[in-house]
Amino acid sequence: MKKLEKRSLICILIAAVLLAGVGLFVFRFVKHGGEWATFYGNQQIYTDGLLNRGTITDRNDELLLDCTEDGIRYSDNYNTRVATVHAVGDPKGNIATGAINVFRGQLIGYDIVNGTYDTSSEGKKIKLTIDAKANVTAYNALGSRTGTVGVMNWKTGEIVCMVSTPTFDPAGSLPSDTGSSYYFNNFLSGTMTPGSTFKLITSAAVIDTLDDRGSFEYHCDGVNKIGKDKLTDVSAHGTVDFRLALAQSCNGAFGELTRRVGPDTMKKYVDKLGLTKPVIVNGVETAEGSFDFPDDNEVKLSWAGIGQADDQVNPCAMMVYMGAIANGGKAVEPSLIKSATFLKDITGGKSKGRYLNEDTADELRSMMKNNVKKNYGAGNYPGLDLYAKSGTAEVGDRSDAWFVGFIDNEDAPYAFVVWVKDGGFGSQVAGPIARTVLNNLIEK
Repeated sequence: MKKLEKRSLICILIAAVLLAGVGLFVFRFVKHGGEWATFYGNQQIYTDGLLNRGTITDRNDELLLDCTEDGIRYSDNYNTRVATVHAVGDPKGNIATGAINVFRGQLIGYDIVNGTYDTSSEGKKIKLTIDAKANVTAYNALGSRTGTVGVMNWKTGEIVCMVSTPTFDPAGSLPSDTGSSYYFNNFLSGTMTPGSTFKLITSAAVIDTLDDRGSFEYHCDGVNKIGKDKLTDVSAHGTVDFRLALAQSCNGAFGELTRRVGPDTMKKYVDKLGLTKPVIVNGVETAEGSFDFPDDNEVKLSWAGIGQADDQVNPCAMMVYMGAIANGGKAVEPSLIKSATFLKDITGGKSKGRYLNEDTADELRSMMKNNVKKNYGAGNYPGLDLYAKSGTAEVGDRSDAWFVGFIDNEDAPYAFVVWVKDGGFGSQVAGPIARTVLNNLIEK
């Protein structure tokens, strides 16, 4: 009897292991089936190592990539090819975040029932959210400089412009070094010193935690001593309040505000505003930002609060934050696949949750509008209801230019980020790039 019970128990255990194994296989099959189907050894979907089916277009159905048995064909226009390559991808798959890599399963027409079986052998069409002509405009505006431009509809989450430089022609000779900066997408995979654009994060913390901010005053002499150390400014701003400190981008004032807010609160806000976690864009994870707010070094804490020290931010994450300010504090998940419906246009894209309460977002909006009026000049941005913050990030012996913000336009609700390596002053270099791209989008 005991022997029978023992054998029964063994059978039950074997059955349990088998059932668990089947369950694990089914789970992995559902989750990773598309990846398995696109294995490079599958000669049905590859010719000479290149994908032989699937089409990619921009949001307006302009052809960006066509994979056929006769080879891969990109747009006939050189500028379109180089301006969209980081969104579309290269033939060899060296751009990890390119659509030809990330959406390979969709391109080949894989589904869980039929696998890669396709009687037409043409694959499927993927419509991206980007506007090819806006990408060309951004590429031309960046010129020969290294940088990135990102523009997103802050209601639907659709990324309408995503350009990274340096770039290359995917239909020509590819860079031989697979680790080349030409293959690197600054917008999704980069992290950079944010400079004074970070003052919009510090400002959110100030608004929420300092009830006496309305009476805040600081006298900036351009040197701003902290004990024996200095917190230098471009110029002496004189006496500034909270709003004017942001408009004039006063380092001394924001160093003082950061010390009042404290390191623990600053740590809380970079997490709360989505800057320390990857942003998920149709399954693609952006780089994570990183920050250090020491509690034993007031000088370094001050520099961290003005976007210097060890601060590193991802451009896409910063753009999402700009969209949250525009959207009453609610962040929307960015997307690169065009799947908008009337309902999505009305109700908005997939929510990432509330970054800010509505009152805080409204106060930040007001301050960003004041920046444009008092510093950048509304006349320099005709036709744009612009809310913005510039930044000049000191990185070693160079200065990187930033310009971030959004426009409030019912038909064109766009949040944006522009970063130019070694560009100098943000408002002078990155600002005009943002203006050019936004006007191009609005004209359409």
